[in-house]
Amino acid sequence: MSDATGTIFNIQRFCTQDGPGIRTTVFVKGCPLRCAWCHNPESHRIAPEVMFSPEKCIGCGDCAAMCEKGLHSMTGGMHGFDRRGCGGCGKCAEACCTGALELCGYAAAPQEVLATVLRDREFYKNTGGGMTLSGGEPLAQPAFTLALLKAAKAEGLHICMETCGYGDPAVVKEAAQYTDLFLFDCKLTDAALHKQYTGVDNTLILQNLAMLNELGAHIVLRCPILPDVNLNDAHFDGIAVLAERYGCIEQIDLEPYHPLGISKSERLGRAAAYDRTSLLERSELEPFAQKLREQLSVPVNIQ
Repeated sequence: MSDATGTIFNIQRFCTQDGPGIRTTVFVKGCPLRCAWCHNPESHRIAPEVMFSPEKCIGCGDCAAMCEKGLHSMTGGMHGFDRRGCGGCGKCAEACCTGALELCGYAAAPQEVLATVLRDREFYKNTGGGMTLSGGEPLAQPAFTLALLKAAKAEGLHICMETCGYGDPAVVKEAAQYTDLFLFDCKLTDAALHKQYTGVDNTLILQNLAMLNELGAHIVLRCPILPDVNLNDAHFDGIAVLAERYGCIEQIDLEPYHPLGISKSERLGRAAAYDRTSLLERSELEPFAQKLREQLSVPVNIQ
């Protein structure tokens, strides 16, 4: 097995929403997109980062004593954290007894990750599950991702990859050899709006989708839906066009907006670009879903 070490930020076992059956989802750190509504902002950068939850801090000062760069301070019982210069060593988080400081991201070799994934092999066999790569964006760490895909496939696992589709076509093509099902994001169908809300246009993404179609890949099109962004007829018409054009799309999952990324952004010392605090109710999305169902022959689900 390749020793291409990667950076991940979570391995979540017993998942039921990341592909068929019971699955173990590996969250790879790093993403080329900056979606305004991202619910995993801790995945943006490949390097480990420290998250701070002020409400958990008791002002003990152990983090300040541990930090060699002096980035933590205690003034009047209040914790200060200067993130500039923080390399994510995690010593402050290790010293924190309340969990107010948390290191997000750690280095892992493919064989280490696979060892955790294989703990639940029997559940995969009984439910048709397996391993799912998510993120962040798995394509952001191609050497690690390809090594893990190859190793997992050698163990006979069913493999899903959740991807925004923005990556080197050569890597996508190689990944397709080992991936049974792509959970392929469709964030915005309009190129200009895609760039406005994610930082990149969707040209490369659509090229990779077309290539996967030619390769005979199996794809679930995952569509995050946000009020005031893409909850409109034009976007859903664009989704229908993709589903009709590419036979590889076997299902469409509509994902209503939720605000979980806002608190995470705050813990990272950032402001959320899209700060709506209320959920998108299923009732608001159902008419658009029903319109797609009437147009298309593939299943359309609201997650």
